[in-house]
Amino acid sequence: MKLDATLLQIIACPACHSRLEPDDATSELACTGCALAYPVRDDVPVLLIDQARTR
Repeated sequence: MKLDATLLQIIACPACHSRLEPDDATSELACTGCALAYPVRDDVPVLLIDQARTR
């Protein structure tokens, strides 16, 4: 998973607005606030709450 470092600094969880951390093992962005994980498909984060899974 290749995400720009600047992008990771500015994007936030759409549900709680906390920071997102990349999880290369699952190709997801994991929220540090709530328990949601957002998929990354073809190196593009899918930041839709209905597409997130609870971790």
